[in-house]
Amino acid sequence: MRGSAGKIQLASLDDFFGVSQGQTAGEPFQEIPLSDLHPFKNHPFHVTDDEKMQELADSVAQHGVLVPGIVRPRPEGGYELVSGHRRKRACELAGLATMPVLVRELDDDEAVLIMVDSNLQREKILPSEKAFAYRMKLGAMKRKAGRPSKKNCVPVAHNFSGQKSRSILAQQVGESQDQIRRYIRLTYLLPALLQMVDENKLVLRPAVEISYLTLEEQGLLLAIMGRLDVVPTLEQAQQLKMYSQDRQLTETKMKVVLARKKPAAMQVTLKKDRLKQYFPQTYTQKQMEDVIFSLLKGWKSQQEGVGAGDENE
Repeated sequence: MRGSAGKIQLASLDDFFGVSQGQTAGEPFQEIPLSDLHPFKNHPFHVTDDEKMQELADSVAQHGVLVPGIVRPRPEGGYELVSGHRRKRACELAGLATMPVLVRELDDDEAVLIMVDSNLQREKILPSEKAFAYRMKLGAMKRKAGRPSKKNCVPVAHNFSGQKSRSILAQQVGESQDQIRRYIRLTYLLPALLQMVDENKLVLRPAVEISYLTLEEQGLLLAIMGRLDVVPTLEQAQQLKMYSQDRQLTETKMKVVLARKKPAAMQVTLKKDRLKQYFPQTYTQKQMEDVIFSLLKGWKSQQEGVGAGDENE
C-alpha cells in the first residue's frame, strides 16, 4: 500500500491532520511547551513559510492541532520532535504556546523510521529531501536487520522473507532500487549543486554522475559552470566522472568537456501545400514519399558521377 501511495504522492497526513505515523488509537498525549520541542537531528525535510504553511497555521488557529506529534525525551532535557515539525511551526505562527504530542521511548533507528515515513507522504518532496530521507531510512533498516552473514554482502531485514533492505524500501516508497540509489548519491553533492537539483537547474542523472567527483572537483566545476553559464549534460557529466576516476580531471579538461555541444539534429520539413502542386490529388503520403526518394536517389547518383568526372580531369 505504501508503494502505491508513494507513486501517486498522496497529500501528507501530517499536513491535513490525519492519523499520525505510529499512533495508537486512544493513546494519551501531553501538551508540551513549544520551547521544549527541538527539531530532529539532521532532519532532511524543509519547513518553509509558504502558502501551505499559512493554511496550516490558519487551521491550527481555528481548530487547534487535531493530531498530536510524536516526540522522544532528550538526555539534555526537553523533547526531540520525531513527527510534527510543520505542526510546531504552524503553532508558532498561530500564536500558541504548547502543542499536543505523544511521548515515546524510541531508539535512534526507530525514530528515523517513523520520522521518514511520516514525511514521505507529503504532497511535494524535493530531490534533496528524498535523498537524505532514503539514505537515513535505508541505514536504519540495515542496522535493524543486524550484521550480514558472510554469504550475504547486504544486510537482510528481519521478517521479510529474506528480502534485502533496498528491495523493501523500494516497495515501500514506490521507486525502483536504481532510482533510490540515484537519490542517495545526491547526498554526496556540494550543497550548492544539490540546490540546483532542487531548483530544476541541474537534471537528476547528470547530478548523480557529478556526485562521484571529489568535493574539490565539484567546487571547481561549480565555478566553471557559473563562468561559462552552462550545465553539464548526462554525456558531459559521464566524461567528467571518467576523468575524475582516472585522476585526470583538471580545470582545462572541465572547460573542454563543457564547451562541447551536441550537434543539432537535422530536420527538413516539407509543407503539404507545396507538395500538392507536384502530385495528383489521388496520391497518398506513401506514394509521394516513394517518388521523392526515387528522385533523390537519381540526384545523388548524378552528383557522384559529376564528382568522379572532376577527379579524372
